Amino acid sequence: MFPKVSARAQRLIRFFSSKPSVKPACPEFSSGPCKKRPGWSPQVLNSAATGRSHRSKLGKAKLHEAIEKTRSILGIPADYKIGIMPASDTGAIEAAMWCMLGERPVDVLHWESFGKGWFTDVAKQLKLKQVNEITSDYGEIPDLKQTNPDHDIVFTFNGTTSGVRVPHLDWVSDNRTGLTFNDATSAVFAMDVDWSKVDVTTYSWQKVLGGEGAHGMIILSPKAVERLESYTPDRPLPKIFRMTKGGKLIDGIFKGATINTPSMICVEDYLDSLAWTESVGGLKGLIARSQDNLAVLDNFVTKTPWADFLAKDPAVRSSTSVCLTIDLSPEKIKELVALLEKEDVAYDIGGYRDAPPSLRIWCGATVDKSDVEALVPWLEWAYNEVKE
Repeated sequence: MFPKVSARAQRLIRFFSSKPSVKPACPEFSSGPCKKRPGWSPQVLNSAATGRSHRSKLGKAKLHEAIEKTRSILGIPADYKIGIMPASDTGAIEAAMWCMLGERPVDVLHWESFGKGWFTDVAKQLKLKQVNEITSDYGEIPDLKQTNPDHDIVFTFNGTTSGVRVPHLDWVSDNRTGLTFNDATSAVFAMDVDWSKVDVTTYSWQKVLGGEGAHGMIILSPKAVERLESYTPDRPLPKIFRMTKGGKLIDGIFKGATINTPSMICVEDYLDSLAWTESVGGLKGLIARSQDNLAVLDNFVTKTPWADFLAKDPAVRSSTSVCLTIDLSPEKIKELVALLEKEDVAYDIGGYRDAPPSLRIWCGATVDKSDVEALVPWLEWAYNEVKE
């Protein structure tokens, strides 16, 4: 008779017999700041305008190049304004809301934490009286047609903390009299945006392009500019929010004369990201890379009974911030996340603190498909390690 094998010995046997042999070449799956583009090194920053004024000829030229390359790659109409803002996507969307909301009722759509944050700011910080909250639980999306085209509409294109995106923008009326405020920070460069449907769009460099934090982008339609020049809110505006002077748009902001001092190292890094984007096929190339990454996890979920998408409906499933529910207790999910980090397989894939217990795996364009493919066997291994 063979001697009885202890539970610890059984775990060790399973550990060494089933542990995958291939790790992702890069274990960085954080949803922000996100992975740098393939092949990135600090040497790309050698030509940064460090030690120079951002208002020098060189500094302004680099800032203007960042704006115009953005326009070209994203296909932004020529009559839309593009500006570089302080404080990342948060600073950009807050500046827009503080400067423009209050002229008419506001519909705020939210289905995850960041959108809920914008609702809180509109209702409790701006203290607007006519605010309609249109919401749903994590993993779902509300009825977008509840919005009123005569109201201003605030929404998040892609819910970074729930993995739920708007399926399209057909629900936005072409005959709207209100403005649409589109927080697209984890959507831009990975999803198509119909610019005719959005009046204010914001994002940050640190998401799909894997840039650095602290800088945001704001994109304004002619209707948004008209609002800025015709409406003066009855509240103080901090300097970093002000986009008009004397009732006129400060046009320099949208040509590279930023409101405050940007990091020229971060600007150079953003320019490098844009150049890489052009090298992989532009916007279509980036969308394809993100969709390919999502397809790997879709195949994994289809074959795995203990894993599922938080977003059940494929039409609203994000291709960037992919959220998976796991048939484990919250404590065991934390163990799984910690184990994969300890093995240098996947960093920062725990679900957002306000979201249901889950994994959140960034599948934006800077992540290589081969790394997602290499991650899948490790997810299976880690699940089996912690489930008992």
